[in-house]
Amino acid sequence: MAFIDCHFFSETLGVSASMHVILPQPTTTQIGLESRVVKAKHPTLFLLHGLSDDHTIWMRRTSIERYAAAYGIAVVMPAVNRSFYTDMAAGYKYWTFISEELPALARSFFPLSHEREDTFVAGLSMGGYGAFKLALSCPEQFAAAASLSGAVDVVELSKQRDPVEFGRVFGDLDQVQGSRMDLFQLAKDVAQEEGIKQPKLYQCCGTEDFLYADNLRFRDHCRDLKLDLTYEEEPGSHEWGYWDHKIQAVLEWLPIR
Repeated sequence: MAFIDCHFFSETLGVSASMHVILPQPTTTQIGLESRVVKAKHPTLFLLHGLSDDHTIWMRRTSIERYAAAYGIAVVMPAVNRSFYTDMAAGYKYWTFISEELPALARSFFPLSHEREDTFVAGLSMGGYGAFKLALSCPEQFAAAASLSGAVDVVELSKQRDPVEFGRVFGDLDQVQGSRMDLFQLAKDVAQEEGIKQPKLYQCCGTEDFLYADNLRFRDHCRDLKLDLTYEEEPGSHEWGYWDHKIQAVLEWLPIR
């Protein structure tokens, strides 16, 4: 695999932005790494960080490069600060950045596939929210999405966390439920929309995680809507040992062609 520490200017944000990228490389002599290339334009996983992290965290806390090598998949890991992947009420337009500008720029810089069937998104905690938000808002762009210990219920979470910070992100918190920032509403919209390809969804959460109850509610909501959801749970908390383990399950689950 090739590893790129990429810094670029974002027209959307009006500031310099960063992402880590790993790209498949065919090798036969590299010790300890099984690597292959699926096609010239690589299938791509956009891998999102959590609230207290940045674009470096997946490389620092997991063996994502080694895991991805066996699948011939590129991995793009952008930085979005504490934005919840949202056009912030008092801040930057990170939703426009992550849903429009970043994929276009990444594909212009690197040999990444433009096809929906080759495009996936995953993330942990805040990034799990971002992954499902992307796939459910843009089902024409993403074939599959995975949430690891995701902050899937931002309405409930905003009641437990700093309302001032959440207000800077989402605006009037009384208006979040039922909006395009509410995953429960987005799931309902996708389930009811005719003539679209619904993304495959993968959701996991440790049973000792503080977000476990929220994840159960979202799981049941998706099942009631009959969305294509794979759900897994096991003992675990909100920590990197769990996520290093589960990102391997995500890669195995992805419908890589």
